[in-house]
Amino acid sequence: MLVSEILAIKGKVLFTVSSTKTLAEAVAVMTEQDVGSLVVFDKGSMVGMMTFREVLLATQKAGAEWQAMPVGEAMLKNPVAAALNMEMDELRRLMVDHHQRYLPVMDGTTLMGVVSFHDVAKAVLEEQSFENRMLKNYIRNWPAEEGKA
Repeated sequence: MLVSEILAIKGKVLFTVSSTKTLAEAVAVMTEQDVGSLVVFDKGSMVGMMTFREVLLATQKAGAEWQAMPVGEAMLKNPVAAALNMEMDELRRLMVDHHQRYLPVMDGTTLMGVVSFHDVAKAVLEEQSFENRMLKNYIRNWPAEEGKA
């Protein structure tokens, strides 16, 4: 299964934030939209990812002043990105190797979506369910051997 197929299952709704916004603003968007990440853009280019992990690290670092911290100071800078034609196994390896639960999917410099561990797990489950149904259907329709009754 390709990353493009995972995005097709998931949908392509994107949520972004500027690096100059505050963490409080980013957390408000993440909470309102029920998403675990925001892609950070500056001047039309992706510069980072903001996830709840980065929010927690920034909270620990800034203490009571965390809400005023700019997203640019807390974000994961230059995150590893996936390509549309990447196989799911390669995607999973990237996520594990780089300890990123969310990967932006890029087509050149264009953001196509964000894939999470949850999206990958859901895609695997759907793929396995489809294969299961096909195998069960094949077994039910198994042709009788000729000459045997």
